[in-house]
Amino acid sequence: MRPLPRLIFFSRWLQLPLYLGLIVAQGVYVVLFVKELWHLILGAASLGEQEIMLIVLGLIDVVMISNLLVMVIVGGYETFVSRLRLEGHPDQPEWLSHVNASVLKVKLAMAIIGISSIHLLKTFIAAGTLEGLPFCTPEMLAAIKDATSAVTSRSCSSLTPTGVLWQTIIHCVFILSAIGIAYTDKLMQGAKPANGKHH
Repeated sequence: MRPLPRLIFFSRWLQLPLYLGLIVAQGVYVVLFVKELWHLILGAASLGEQEIMLIVLGLIDVVMISNLLVMVIVGGYETFVSRLRLEGHPDQPEWLSHVNASVLKVKLAMAIIGISSIHLLKTFIAAGTLEGLPFCTPEMLAAIKDATSAVTSRSCSSLTPTGVLWQTIIHCVFILSAIGIAYTDKLMQGAKPANGKHH
C-alpha cells in the first residue's frame, strides 16, 4: 500500500481507546449492579413488593445496558477495527459470526428499545404508587436533593402526566426507528442478489 492509503487504513486503530473506555464503563456498571443488589438484599425484609420490583427492574436495566456495551465493544471492534479471530472458540457469541454494520445497527436498536421498555415500566409502576401525592415544585425537588432537608421524595412526586406522555412517545419513536432500520436492512439485503443476478 502507498503511504497515504496505509495511513488512512491505520487510522482505524484510533478507535481502540474508545472501546477500552467502554470496557472501563462496563466495570462501573458491574460496581453499580453489586451496589443495587446489596441494597436489595439488606432491605429484603423491610421493603414493599413494589419497591422490590423497582429495584429488580433497575438491576435488569443495568444488565441490559451492560449487554448493549458488550455488543458495541465486541461488534464494533470486529466490524470497524480488526478481526477478533474467534472462529472455533467455544465462547464465541452466536451473533458475532454474521455481524456487520447493518446487523449491528438492528441489534443496537432492539437493545435500546429493551432499555426504554424497562424505564417506561418503572415509570408506570411509580405512577401507580403516587396515592394522590402532589407534584413536586422546583423548590421541593431542590430540597429533596439536600440531605439535610426534611422534604422527602414521598412528600411529592416528580412524575407529571406530560413527562409520562413524552416518555411513552419517545419509546414509540424508538420502536418505529428500529422497524425502519430493520426494513431498510431487509431491502438492502434483497437488492444484493437481484443486482448480482442482473450482472
